[in-house]
Amino acid sequence: MSTSRNLLATTATIALAPWLVAQGLRVRRTTPRLAGASGPSSGSVAGPGPLRLLVIGESTVDGVGAETHEEALTGQLASALARRWGRGIDWRVAGRTGANARTVAAELLAEACREPADLVVVALGVNDTIEMRSANRYRRDLLALVVAVRRALGPVPVLLAGVPPLGAFPSLPQPLRLVLGLRGAALDASAAALAALPGVTYCAVPREVVNPDLFAADGFHPGPAGYRRWAEKLAEAA
Repeated sequence: MSTSRNLLATTATIALAPWLVAQGLRVRRTTPRLAGASGPSSGSVAGPGPLRLLVIGESTVDGVGAETHEEALTGQLASALARRWGRGIDWRVAGRTGANARTVAAELLAEACREPADLVVVALGVNDTIEMRSANRYRRDLLALVVAVRRALGPVPVLLAGVPPLGAFPSLPQPLRLVLGLRGAALDASAAALAALPGVTYCAVPREVVNPDLFAADGFHPGPAGYRRWAEKLAEAA
């Protein structure tokens, strides 16, 4: 199935290339640029036996679309895990807007892994999709990232968040939305395949997160309500 998705996405990209380039440039020029979340990049949710949570990834981990990390993906996930497990959560963020799987491994991971973690959550894929990386390349880069995490932290559980469905992003015009949706789905299938590894879990982005009412002002990132829905689904999978 992932092979057919990848083939369809590649065919559509080639056929529509001039149009896609023009639309991509226009979207980049007209989409509001929102800053990442402000405030501390670490925190805690009170409770017994705190679990150490590390979340690494792209702009959604950087908290774009939320005022603070408590309202963004990591803080909302920490709260959801605390409710679900009845224990405290000490959380840390290692996110960069514009990062892909390769740059996270090369430029963020060493600093992020200086402290131990009991659970690592990885949220990537949008930038790899936009950069037209193949599904095979994404799978290799994501696998290398997981291996690097385990090399630094030991056999820690890793939860891979799925690639958000770009085909539902309200800021993207057609046919760019269609093509990026197809390419993102192919990369998402590659991420899901890594759940065959021991200690690795995959969790698809729930469709309700891409309800237009739950997006931030840029129409490209979740707002706090969208992050909360996503975090709740991740907590169920952890």
